[in-house]
Amino acid sequence: MRISLFITCFNDTLFPETGKAMVRLLERLGHTVDFPFEQTCCGQMHYNTGYQEEAIPLLRKFIDVFGEADCVVAPSASCVAMIHEFYPKVAERAGDEKLAKEVEKIIPKVFELSQFLVDELGIEDVGAYYPHRVTYHPTCHSLRMLHVGEAPLKLLRKVKGLELLELPGALECCGFGGTFAVKNADTSMAMLTDKINHIEGTGAKVCTSIDNSCLMHIGGGLSRKGSRTGVVHLAEILASTEGEV
Repeated sequence: MRISLFITCFNDTLFPETGKAMVRLLERLGHTVDFPFEQTCCGQMHYNTGYQEEAIPLLRKFIDVFGEADCVVAPSASCVAMIHEFYPKVAERAGDEKLAKEVEKIIPKVFELSQFLVDELGIEDVGAYYPHRVTYHPTCHSLRMLHVGEAPLKLLRKVKGLELLELPGALECCGFGGTFAVKNADTSMAMLTDKINHIEGTGAKVCTSIDNSCLMHIGGGLSRKGSRTGVVHLAEILASTEGEV
């Protein structure tokens, strides 16, 4: 299968290793991966902070870049949720029926990585090896918009050498929420403190997730605390093989 990688601006700018891991993983599974260089932001930041008109050109750009792709896979539940949940609303705001039809056509072809592997390809064991104690943080967008369910956990349970530890309070938000962490810093930090305490309480060496935005927030808090626990995106765990870790 030919897969188009939608890296998302957040990962491209701050976490390029996640995109590289996705390519290694998908190619190891026998797929061809292409990376359209013309891709830009999905518009989530604009839409969520009230700049909904400004999101329209970004939607048009996404359609121009990925409209003819067989399938589009991204390492970000929040960005995929933007496409699935809010692109129809952006197209409606644009008052463009042709654009609305193009959005309707592309949505079924856009996937978050774990959903793509488990639900679309029917794969749980990707041949990964990661000999560490790991806990999983389910992000708000993955839980409440994409409904990824058990997909990330199914993949983690099949990783050789990995000990998966249950995270208490897993369904609670980490406090990031994009600009929420900036506009409501005190509340955000209180939520983050609870999340970090739960993570450290598991005894895990690594906290993983399917959104680097949340992992950046959690990782920053762990680092400032001097914790021995780090953060790693799920794609990087799945791309790891024996002799590489």
